[in-house]
Amino acid sequence: MTMMERMALGRLRRLHTSMSGAVGAKPLIGLGCLGLIAAASLGFFLLKGGSDEEAPVVQATPSATFAPTAPPAVEQLGESYRMIIDKIGLDAPVVRYGLDENRIPIVPTGADAAQVVAWYDFSVKPGGGGNAVFAGHVTWNGQAVFYNLTSLQAGDIIKFRDNDGREIAYRVASNALMDPNDPNALQMMYPTPNQDVVTIVTCGGSFYQTGDPVFGGDYTNRIVVRAELVS
Repeated sequence: MTMMERMALGRLRRLHTSMSGAVGAKPLIGLGCLGLIAAASLGFFLLKGGSDEEAPVVQATPSATFAPTAPPAVEQLGESYRMIIDKIGLDAPVVRYGLDENRIPIVPTGADAAQVVAWYDFSVKPGGGGNAVFAGHVTWNGQAVFYNLTSLQAGDIIKFRDNDGREIAYRVASNALMDPNDPNALQMMYPTPNQDVVTIVTCGGSFYQTGDPVFGGDYTNRIVVRAELVS
């Protein structure tokens, strides 16, 4: 983890207790999950050139023989769309979330926090030809949207469908329980300019109390699902 990523995590820990939410709740995205996404969002900005403005993604210089090719264009979804995973009975609205003034990811904490999937606008939308990053709660005053995410296996389908019936499908390639301090977990959320994928992050392992007045505690691990474009 780089020094800048450690700084992002440090800012997150200092600001965490000021976030609004249900006191005593046990969310999917606790302090550590947020830290993972915060550091990843920093990685997106670094690769884009360090600003909020659109900039070319830094890529390795291609060899003289083979050059990287962008994924084929996919019809874009409308502004309102849902994530559907039949395997686990999930059909939930996707809500756009961004970063606050300190570039810390904003997470669902309202009355519907348990039922929505967060898409982070520092990443691409599904079908955008890169890495679309999503997160959601595993528990929030009870079971939440990604409570059964551990059941997904390679080959299972994740779909996104908008209000006009347009649909994009991805096939699960991996479902890993990862240490939040593992650099590989962080890299799963970095841009993939030559591969159209979806990355879903939630908490896993065991919940433990931290005394935090908003989230109550944290989870020992992170569940990271990666899926690849099908159609």
